[in-house]
Amino acid sequence: MLNLKEKIYKVLKRSQKYTQTDMVYLAKGGFWLGLGQTITSLAALALTFAFANLLSAKTFGTYRYVLSVAGILAIPTLSGMNTALLQAVARGKEGSFIPILKTKLKWGTLASLGSIITGGYYLLQGNNTLGFAFLIISLFLPLINSFIIYESFWGGKKRFDIQNKYRIITHILATCIVILTLIFTKNIFIILLAYFSSWTVLHFIFLGLTMKKVNFNKEQDEKTIPYGKHLSLLSIMGKVDNNLDKIILWHFLGPASIAIYFIALALPLKIKDVFKVIPGLAMPKFSQRTSEELKKTVPKRMLQMLVIITPIIVLYIILAPFIFKLLFPKYLQFVAYSQVYALALFAVPRSLAGTSLSAKMKTKSLWISNLVLPPIYILSLFILVPQFGIWGAISALLILEAITFSLQFYLFKKM
Repeated sequence: MLNLKEKIYKVLKRSQKYTQTDMVYLAKGGFWLGLGQTITSLAALALTFAFANLLSAKTFGTYRYVLSVAGILAIPTLSGMNTALLQAVARGKEGSFIPILKTKLKWGTLASLGSIITGGYYLLQGNNTLGFAFLIISLFLPLINSFIIYESFWGGKKRFDIQNKYRIITHILATCIVILTLIFTKNIFIILLAYFSSWTVLHFIFLGLTMKKVNFNKEQDEKTIPYGKHLSLLSIMGKVDNNLDKIILWHFLGPASIAIYFIALALPLKIKDVFKVIPGLAMPKFSQRTSEELKKTVPKRMLQMLVIITPIIVLYIILAPFIFKLLFPKYLQFVAYSQVYALALFAVPRSLAGTSLSAKMKTKSLWISNLVLPPIYILSLFILVPQFGIWGAISALLILEAITFSLQFYLFKKM
């Protein structure tokens, strides 16, 4: 086995002069990130399969609506701190870990307060289902979004093996808990409690294991927390964008439309998730390279990604009807939504341009993206959804992907 590893190592080293890529790093880190992303995507797909076949479209749509609103309510938990921590750890500033955890927990109390107010609003409106749902999730929002920072720490250390072992175990166990809950009950309150409590407890366990395993150095970068807050501020509109489509569909078309829309997007999004391995590998490396180096190498990598993903898109469009018949038979008549949305995968290579901007802390460029793109998407949703329903929501997503690709690549070239 040792001899085999040495031979593989030599082959990878020799291949680097042709690929202009650290193939040893890519193979080692890519294996664990790829394994983690594949298993987590399969777990998410299994969960979607269970929801689609065990719940009515109305109940499933209500569940997804609650999670979408929760995604917006979670804004005060400062998601940008995760990226800031990864960058800090990649530069040896491990001492930022505890201060970032405390900062996220402190600000996360605002997320709980927002959820309580939202729940109170729905109770006053006589909607007990949504009212009690938001009161339940108010208990978990600060915790579930703060405890997960251990993933960013291990990513910054380039210990993708530990990062993805923890991630795989978490996704498998949480998925099993929720599916078992769905088998025994269709009560949305119990389902939400199972979902949020399982993720929170598992994140807490692996956070504790990380803190027990690591002797953090005292090195801190005073710019890390301000930069994390800056990234969090930048991400606000992105979080609204990611969830607003479901909220608008709820109000114009009702909960069943959210279930249809979610199922239509599920498989293309899982394919997209697999390619998240690449920016995950790239971020620590990009943080250590100059902008000039990135401008020379990143366009080539984007082209390579496009060459890989094009046949995947074509194959998915051909196979989608058969996949839906097997996995989502109740939603087979809506397969065309999924086939059209798969075209958004052509924009996947833009992730490398966006990662470059984040890695080099190009806050001006990030601000431009976040000031230009969300209003276009929001306007598209409000114009297209009332007129064309689910087709309008999918069209708005495709418009957003095309404009985002063009803008991020332009800002990258000007970096």
